[in-house]
Amino acid sequence: MPELPEVEALSAFLSERLTGRVVAAAWPVAISALKTYDPPVTALAGRTVTGVSRRGKFLDLAFLGPGADGLHLVVHLARAGWLRWKDALPAEPPRPSPRNPLALRLRLEDGAGFDLTEAGTKKGLAVYVVADPAEVPGVARLGPDPLEVTGEDFAALLHGERRRIKGVLRDQGVLAGVGNAYSDEVLHAARMSPYKIAADLSGEETDRLYEALGSTLREAVERSRGLAAGELKAEKKVGMRVHGRTGLPCPVCGDTVREVSFADSSLQYCPTCQTGGKPLADRRLSRLLK
Repeated sequence: MPELPEVEALSAFLSERLTGRVVAAAWPVAISALKTYDPPVTALAGRTVTGVSRRGKFLDLAFLGPGADGLHLVVHLARAGWLRWKDALPAEPPRPSPRNPLALRLRLEDGAGFDLTEAGTKKGLAVYVVADPAEVPGVARLGPDPLEVTGEDFAALLHGERRRIKGVLRDQGVLAGVGNAYSDEVLHAARMSPYKIAADLSGEETDRLYEALGSTLREAVERSRGLAAGELKAEKKVGMRVHGRTGLPCPVCGDTVREVSFADSSLQYCPTCQTGGKPLADRRLSRLLK
């Protein structure tokens, strides 16, 4: 799933190519992706793009006119969604097809534009057309941006939080934009077990985690800066130290990266760097071995 660094890079990529340009047509293709219907996606035709920004893991494209009323196209790419930029798109509306991953197409007056696609059968891509991004439930509940939160405010977010720190970092209502991959990376950089209870962190541990959060995300944003949309997924994988690297050596200490599996996700960590050399309990694996 694209997280803060990738969505930040997509935002910059689109801002450079869309701002000030006029939409010729916007065609919804996959009804499952549409989460709002009034105004329709087709209402973006004839409007000028005034800016592109990021809100957590959401992309926010702002449009103005005709008239003085503004609209926003807000997109959450979920696990299998992606944006594909094309310098030349057909003028004819695309035809829906069960085999076609296309969910939405936006074409500019000069023929350039982008497709929103989603692979697989499990659909999570979400598209909203609203007057105010706060009308999107997922945006309305977002916590502070981790690149903007202060150390004092970060400590306050963890105060009294009895959940494991891995889950707290992933909670979009606590911090906006960190998901499964970068929470693994942040915890590795902080030399901290993903099972540690957030409220039990000492002052030194909280400071260490805060520094790791900022440095990990800023480094990822910097690596992604200037890349084309099609290159961002590969860059994310290359930059990972533990996430998605089960069985490979930790680049810091050389120990083997381990994994804990859950029903719909998994986490990766280094025992030497994060858990005092002790493997974490994997209840799912234990049940399979019985």
